[in-house]
Amino acid sequence: MKNNVWLGLGAFVFMATAQAAGYPKAEKIVSQTCAACHGADGNSAAAENPVLAGQTPEYIQRQLEHFKKGARQNPIMQGMAAPLSNDEMVELGHFFSEQKVKPRTSKDPKGVELGKLIYRGGVAKTGVPACMACHGPSGAGIPVQYPRLAGQHASYVLKQLKAFKQNERGAHKSDTLGKVMIDIANKMTEEQMAAVSEYVSALR
Repeated sequence: MKNNVWLGLGAFVFMATAQAAGYPKAEKIVSQTCAACHGADGNSAAAENPVLAGQTPEYIQRQLEHFKKGARQNPIMQGMAAPLSNDEMVELGHFFSEQKVKPRTSKDPKGVELGKLIYRGGVAKTGVPACMACHGPSGAGIPVQYPRLAGQHASYVLKQLKAFKQNERGAHKSDTLGKVMIDIANKMTEEQMAAVSEYVSALR
């Protein structure tokens, strides 16, 4: 019993110390490198660069690892990830996960309605599963496994869905979740992908 108490106190002290210390490695990297494309708080202004604020820390770490190993191709991000240590990738994941996502609105009401139907119920006739089964009803993602989609740039989400469909992303043997997305994207029309992208962008 005493051991459990001391373990509990030790965990509490560790968490409190970590919170007080912040993420110095990540903050330095963000200010010197990441902020230029993703914003200092992870809310990128340019739609071609993904919003990282509020993203699950494990997902960010995993993507950085994939860039570093070449499992995910992007010349700019591969160069950025190459010098990062594992500790730095972990810190970056936690830093961005704790930033607040700026809400977005959609300019395509019809697309949002179709996207909502697909996101929540899938497309039975073509075997497209409901997106919320993995990304959650609110689009926050299921921590550790699946990324947050809520608040992401719609055009960026659409671009990634197209990349999955064209086998330009997720085909590497180490990207098991990517293979799942390749299968799903191949069952979707461009209209359906665009609609889902609009819907998740406006989710809060």
